[in-house]
This record gives sequence, structure tokens and C-alpha cells, in this order.
Amino acid sequence: MNLRGWEIPLLLIVVILLFGAKRLPELARSVGKSMRILKDEVRPKDEGTDSTNPSGPADAGDDKRP
Repeated sequence: MNLRGWEIPLLLIVVILLFGAKRLPELARSVGKSMRILKDEVRPKDEGTDSTNPSGPADAGDDKRP
């Protein structure tokens, strides 16, 4: 199914009418969270990895840039 240029704005208008502009961020967050959970469940489990921490290794956020 290929979407043409005019179909994308039409689809966005229908989504906004159905869900309302105030609920769209909440809907996007829940879809993103569901996709992360699905990705973690589908990923092959290695013996050395900890699947309970979806954010990755503990030192991933310790990037100290000058």
C-alpha cells in the first residue's frame, strides 16, 4: 500500500478528528512504549544481557563531553 501526497494529510485530519488534539501526545507515547516492549520481546536473548533493563547498559548515559 503506497500513500500518495494527498492521502497523508487526509489521514492526519481523520486521526485528529477521531482522537482529538489533546489526546494525540498520549497516544503517541503509548504506541512508542508498546513498540519498545515488542522490540525487546522479539530480540534474541543472549546469556550475558539483562532483559529487565530496556534502557541499555548502565553507563550509556554517562557520556561526559567537554
